Amino acid sequence: MSTVALKNVTKIWPDGTYAVDNLDLEVNDGEFMVLLGPSGCGKSTVLRMIAGLEDPTEGDLLLNGEPVLDLPPRERSIAMVFQDFALYPHMTVGENIGFPLKLSGVEPSPRQERVDAIAGALGIGEVLGRRPSQLSGGQRQRVAMGRAIVRRPGLFLMDEPLSNLDSGLRAELRAEISSMTRELGVTTMYVTHDQAEALTMADRVAIMRKGVLQDVGTPTEVYRRPATLYVAAFLGSPRMNLLEASVYVHLDQYIVLNFGDQNLYMPWNDPRSRAVMRYHGERIVVGIRAEALTPVAPDTQGHVLQGRIRYLEHHGHESLAFLDVGATAIVVDEMSNPVHTQPPVEGALKRIGGALQRLTRPGPVEIDPRPTGRVSVLNDPGRHHRKPAELSVRLAPYPAVGPGHPLAISVRMEALHFFDERGDRIDVGWR
Repeated sequence: MSTVALKNVTKIWPDGTYAVDNLDLEVNDGEFMVLLGPSGCGKSTVLRMIAGLEDPTEGDLLLNGEPVLDLPPRERSIAMVFQDFALYPHMTVGENIGFPLKLSGVEPSPRQERVDAIAGALGIGEVLGRRPSQLSGGQRQRVAMGRAIVRRPGLFLMDEPLSNLDSGLRAELRAEISSMTRELGVTTMYVTHDQAEALTMADRVAIMRKGVLQDVGTPTEVYRRPATLYVAAFLGSPRMNLLEASVYVHLDQYIVLNFGDQNLYMPWNDPRSRAVMRYHGERIVVGIRAEALTPVAPDTQGHVLQGRIRYLEHHGHESLAFLDVGATAIVVDEMSNPVHTQPPVEGALKRIGGALQRLTRPGPVEIDPRPTGRVSVLNDPGRHHRKPAELSVRLAPYPAVGPGHPLAISVRMEALHFFDERGDRIDVGWR
């Protein structure tokens, strides 16, 4: 049995930078937990604190329900796999894999049996006599994994172990890692910035930004119901379309979502309408994934937006069309470093300050010395300075349309996502 619990964990670097801010996270026994986020968001720091390589500034860390902050790394029953393999260049593959057992005093004969078994399972049995310099990148990563697995630890920590490999090898190894850790039943925490790895490997995903936990759940949960605007923008390919919309309520009839030049009408019997109606006369962010949009005939009735194709991307199995529908795009700032800004804007934008970033010329936003995990909004200097939304729509491979062609798209209203001025889901309580 191996469980992990981080309780109000904060890590502040000597220069005052918050690497991790008030993190609460629990990992269940045998679970494959993926920490996902951009570079510099604090996910590797979390792993290093669990391993005992860094001490938290505040908070507590429990392994199997017991505090371990006073325990040295070697007494935590943890094995860690690093991004750069971290192999001993003067040792052979077999010696690298068996080195932890040698340190533990395991006799040569049983030690070799375990090394042979692990190497065979990882497909590197034929290179046990070679040195790391004679191996490919994939083989070196398998050796690093074997050295971790051979110890039979209670917890695996993997810090972007596949990021230095080519895409084909990454796909192969992530399948091997996922199946092997599940066969062994070992609790695993895996750090990556690659959403494909997170969504395909994880039992649960914890998404971080600027040291703040944004969302945690199964891959299906965080994809279908992202808790924050940042998660919505981070997950998915193509990315979710994020549009600014003004809300107008017609009691007992419908709710108008105005995107500037066009409207969508939200049925009054939609359970989410009770939450959205509270924003009457205000602006919110509406998220629409490409799979919620379907090309239709121009005269189709219902929830339809009219647009003109700005450009096409051909991906072989499909094409992506990017439409100008007269709406304003909301673009999430993915940079994990805090933005040093000026005093807040007065008026209507003050409500959305610190939540969203629009593609406009830079303007005043709010100073916050601590990371909030929220995104920033730029000043709104007028409509003619705004960047129009480019709504991504999936089409058949090499369609008979091109840039400049008009296109009507039907919108699945039940698949819309709504976010408030802070970037939180509006209808988070509904299922």
